[in-house]
Amino acid sequence: MGGTRMLDGGGTGPPVYTYQVVPGEPPVGVLRFLGRELPPGGPPPGHAHSHDFLVLAFFERGGGSLRLAGREWPVEAGDAYVVAPGEVIAVGEQAAGLHGAEGWAVYFPPEVLGGQAPGAFLSWRAHPLLYPFVRGTSGSAQRLRVAPAHRAAWSGRFAALDGELRGRSDGYREAALAHLTLLLVELSRLAVDVAGDLRLKDEPLLAGVFGFIEERYGERISLKDVASAVSLTPGHLTTVVRRRTGRTVQDWVAERRMAEARRLLVQTDLTVEEVSRRVGYGDASYFARHFRRAHGATPLGWRRAGRP
Repeated sequence: MGGTRMLDGGGTGPPVYTYQVVPGEPPVGVLRFLGRELPPGGPPPGHAHSHDFLVLAFFERGGGSLRLAGREWPVEAGDAYVVAPGEVIAVGEQAAGLHGAEGWAVYFPPEVLGGQAPGAFLSWRAHPLLYPFVRGTSGSAQRLRVAPAHRAAWSGRFAALDGELRGRSDGYREAALAHLTLLLVELSRLAVDVAGDLRLKDEPLLAGVFGFIEERYGERISLKDVASAVSLTPGHLTTVVRRRTGRTVQDWVAERRMAEARRLLVQTDLTVEEVSRRVGYGDASYFARHFRRAHGATPLGWRRAGRP
């Protein structure tokens, strides 16, 4: 498998780690950490840096913290962190970095999906399985929660990928990429239900907000409509939701609409105009512009990328 190399930041920002592909080997790497701050050779606590590759970390046991997107995130069992290229990350200062945490990390360049990726005219952000990383580039760190019943399966997928890379048996390259693809499928399903995860928490206000969005996202709804549904002023609601989720009410409305639009584009043959109408946009041109800004691809480009 390939390795990583630190590039000189030039004194203008944190250093950047770049992925070095080894010809003939699968472009994916796996790290395992067991009760240490970081795997051998990793950056020390507080060492801010970024990557030109994608990283998915899964914690089987919590401990310590990560600094991502300008804030400190406590690391807990079941956390899955998504780090997009260019996002600044550091091991946190709480409880001596990641001391005591156990888990896995997989890292790979954006073009890892090879022939399954969309055409050259589309960026990697247009690939359906990589969309959770796109959301990480928008300024809201992607910390997702894996349910207890699914954690063993997640660990098993990382272990299987690691076993193929270490064993190097015949066909290991294809097997490694297949295991990575399955991990990305699980991640995509988890990311789609991030709002559902928030609803399951003991947060009656958030439950009301997300319940209203779920029922009405296909209509023209405003911040005032959502605030009225939970008996708050728009300003107060904006402050509370941003503080508790890191995103605004409008962000969550747009995300729910885009999630449904992505599903309809791939799973149906509805026209872009009909998809636009079903997800609450009266103007198909506006919907197409918004979709392209969010995904780096047109609605029809997304449809082509998401189908065999």
